[in-house]
Amino acid sequence: MSIAGEVGWKTIKIKGTHQESVSEVIATEFPLTLMLDGYEFATIVCSPGELEDLVVGFLASEGVIRTVAEIKDIQVDLYTGFAHIALHKPVQPDQFDHSSRLIGSCCGKSRQFYFKNDARVAKTITSRLEVTVHQCMQLMKKLMDSSPEFKRTGGVHNASLATSTEVLLTRSDIGRHNALDKIFGAMLRDKISAKEKLVVFSGRISSEVLLKTSKMGIGIILSKSAVTDLAVKLADELGITVIGFVRDDRMNIYTRPDRVHGIHPHLQTDL
Repeated sequence: MSIAGEVGWKTIKIKGTHQESVSEVIATEFPLTLMLDGYEFATIVCSPGELEDLVVGFLASEGVIRTVAEIKDIQVDLYTGFAHIALHKPVQPDQFDHSSRLIGSCCGKSRQFYFKNDARVAKTITSRLEVTVHQCMQLMKKLMDSSPEFKRTGGVHNASLATSTEVLLTRSDIGRHNALDKIFGAMLRDKISAKEKLVVFSGRISSEVLLKTSKMGIGIILSKSAVTDLAVKLADELGITVIGFVRDDRMNIYTRPDRVHGIHPHLQTDL
């Protein structure tokens, strides 16, 4: 069985004085419950695609695993909405300070324990990757052009793993955190190194997004959206270049501008 990432829905569309009944394509929300060594670990509300990537990336981001080799088996059952994960070294239900919980598509405070886990997994980045202003603009364009789901529904976030010139892989999800976890999972499963890589992202760069970027070992994140104050403070501490509002011919560099060519030297000293 496969579950579509989008469905048709009868809709009344109004524009000005014009009204019509149409079938509109909307994004699917799919609850996936993670059973870790027989214990209910979390339920993630997500888009029903690349679910094994999501499971692996989520477990790595939460500090449960460091490599995919620690996973003995993953079975995703789309009929029941359960993912059964067996580890080579089974965990106890209280080992990671987790109770069973709901990870909504907007995330946020539902991840009440992430600060403790992040202290164990987040790391300072020493990436030597550099980009130009033009490359940032081109990579954002490639991200948006590579997402047919967004064009059809307008209801998903996108994340890409890229070099300075090329998008290597893209994942979409109704949850912006899930899109990043899918990228992280794909990196671990396919043994893709974080060296000389960056993340291109459609969603807001919050503290949690920034910490996920750190856990992935990525030194540059580009987003077409805004940033938060805690995200840029953490980026400054962890050595990550944060670039937001990458749209058309503009962008804002918040931290580590030394990795971006094309910036006037006197402006770099202002950060």
